[in-house]
Amino acid sequence: MRIDVTRDVFRLAQVFTISRGSRTEAKVLTVTVTQDGVTGRGECVPYARYDETLDSVAAQVTGLPGEMMRDALQGLLPAGAARNAVDCALWDLAAKRAGRRVWDLLDLPAPQPQITAYTLSLDTPEVMERQAAKNAGRPLLKIKLGTPDDMARLEAVRRGAPEAAIIVDANEGWTAEVYADLAPHLIRLGVKMVEQPLPAGADDMLAEIARPLPVCADESCHDRASLPGLHGKYDMVNIKLDKTGGLTEALALKTQAQAEGYGIMVGCMVGSSLAMAPATLLAQGVAFTDLDGPLLLAEDRDQPLHYDTAGVHPPSAALWG
Repeated sequence: MRIDVTRDVFRLAQVFTISRGSRTEAKVLTVTVTQDGVTGRGECVPYARYDETLDSVAAQVTGLPGEMMRDALQGLLPAGAARNAVDCALWDLAAKRAGRRVWDLLDLPAPQPQITAYTLSLDTPEVMERQAAKNAGRPLLKIKLGTPDDMARLEAVRRGAPEAAIIVDANEGWTAEVYADLAPHLIRLGVKMVEQPLPAGADDMLAEIARPLPVCADESCHDRASLPGLHGKYDMVNIKLDKTGGLTEALALKTQAQAEGYGIMVGCMVGSSLAMAPATLLAQGVAFTDLDGPLLLAEDRDQPLHYDTAGVHPPSAALWG
């Protein structure tokens, strides 16, 4: 077995801004695992918020042993971007060697298209209103917020897209006081869910207030080990492959979180269709799907995921799985 890592850069269609900063391109690592002339692929997005860099993640991957089973991988690398890319590449390899789709190997029903959120980048109220109006025909918009003066942005987006369902992602950017002030207005404006309003590790206040609006853990939830710390504070968890360390753990987290009563959101980092492809399996039957990474790009992989009014479709075998 040979494991290779390459760096790829995909230009974004426009500047993408969240509360922690802006970017104009998606920098990803592509992992290929080759065995007996067959190659599987996976992609990850190293994330500075979790102390990951392209160099550190590539080093984790190249440090793996040459012969490795998927089950062993879970003990060789921690949850994170490196394990995600390798895990997904191993699933792709297994599917190609068997001549079957990954969902068949997992004894899952064939995935169906899922409506996905479309993300509006953090900007001035005027720009966000224009973004909302341009995308008002989409059924679900996700707004990036996370500043002390977000009320004007909320009002602007609702004016721009009066009929769209809206979810809000603060990316840990609010204080308890800001969130308490905003919460009634989120409900008034028809927001369906708020994601990570407070910083991970500083979110105990969520257990002390009523939550008429569902609150979803993102930065506070990585894998199954995160679940005990969420009790009483969150109603949903956002499962991302780059946090769980791959499809294997993501499926296990989904099952356990549902058993414990959490709603599920399936999200993504800003990456290509190869990064989103495994998550389309995970997104079946969840409350919210946010797999719009390729829609934010100016360029994508060959054989990209297909998006239409039915949502994001499962990948072709030529792309993954």
